[in-house]
Amino acid sequence: MRRRNLLGATLAAGATAIVGARTAAAAPTAPWDLGDVLFRLPGADPAPLRVLASHTAAAHEAFTAARYTDLGRALPALLAAAEATRDTTGGRARQQANAILARAYVLASELAAKQHSDAAWVAADRALSAARASGMPVPVGEAARVLAITMRRSGNCSSAVTFLTTQAADLDPAAERTAAVRTTLLLTAAYSAAAGGDRSTALCLLDEADETLDQHPQAAPGGLFTVDATKTQAAVYRIGVHNTLGTPDEGVGIARGLDVSLMPTAERRARAWTDTARMWHALGNGPQAFAALRRVEQEAAQEVRRPALRALTSSLLSSPARVPGLREFAARTGAVAA
Repeated sequence: MRRRNLLGATLAAGATAIVGARTAAAAPTAPWDLGDVLFRLPGADPAPLRVLASHTAAAHEAFTAARYTDLGRALPALLAAAEATRDTTGGRARQQANAILARAYVLASELAAKQHSDAAWVAADRALSAARASGMPVPVGEAARVLAITMRRSGNCSSAVTFLTTQAADLDPAAERTAAVRTTLLLTAAYSAAAGGDRSTALCLLDEADETLDQHPQAAPGGLFTVDATKTQAAVYRIGVHNTLGTPDEGVGIARGLDVSLMPTAERRARAWTDTARMWHALGNGPQAFAALRRVEQEAAQEVRRPALRALTSSLLSSPARVPGLREFAARTGAVAA
C-alpha cells in the first residue's frame, strides 16, 4: 500500500497547529491515546532533513511553551515522517535522521509522562534506540533521561539512579557541548534517589551537578537538543528533592531566593511554581500553595489541567482552612466538577 505524503497534508496541519494556534493555550489537554498512536503510526513519505528538523523544532517549541494539545496533534505525523526518512537514508544523513527521530520520541515520552500514560515507556525506549544509532552523545543523554523518568515513575528508583549516573559518567564534564546534558542527568538522578528515599545520594548528586555548573554556567548544546542546565534549574530540583524526601522546610529558603523569571521556557517556569506549590502544601500553608498554583496557570494554562496538578488542587480543597478563590480555580481547571 502506497504511503501518503503526510508532510504535505497531515504534518502540515499539525505544524500549523504548533506554530499558529497560540490562542488554544488555555484549552484542556486533548484526550488522545498516545499508546494507540505509537503502535499505529500513520503512513508517511520521507522528507528532506531540513524540513523534518524544522517541524521537530516547532514541536519542541510547542512543548516548552506548554502547548500540549498542539504538540499531541502534530506528533503522529511527525514521528511517522521521521521514521520514514530514517528508513530510506544512509550514512551521515541516516545518523542525522536518527537524531531528529530521537528528539521527536523524547517529546512524545515527555508528553506521555505529563499525561501519566504508560506510553512514555515505549516512546523513551524508541528515543534511546534512535539516539544510539545517531552516534551523538547529546541525543543519547536526553533519551536516557526520559527513559530513566519512566523507570522512576514505575517504582524502579535505584535502577533509574544507576542508569543515569552511568550515562553521566560517559559524558565529559569539561566539554562544554555535553556539560549541560550531564548536569540534567545528575539532577534527574538526584530526584530519582529522593523518590527512593536515599537522601545522602540525592544531595550528593545535586552537589555534583552544581560543580558541573560552576565549570560551565548556563552551558547548553545547540540545535534540536537545547537543554536547560542553569543554577536556577538546579535550585528548582533542590526544592523538588526536599519535597520528595519529606523535608519541605529545607526548600523554603531556596524558594524565597528563586528568580523563576530567569528560566527560559514556560514549561520550566510552570514546573518551578509547581514544586513551590507542593512545598507550601506540605508545610500546611494553603494560601501560599494556591498563590503558586496561580502562577503555574499564568505561565502555562494547560499545566494546571494535568492529572498531578488537579490532584494537588483537590488536596488543597480538602484542607480545613478556606482559601478564597480556590474552589473557582478548581472548577476552572477541572479539579472538581464546575
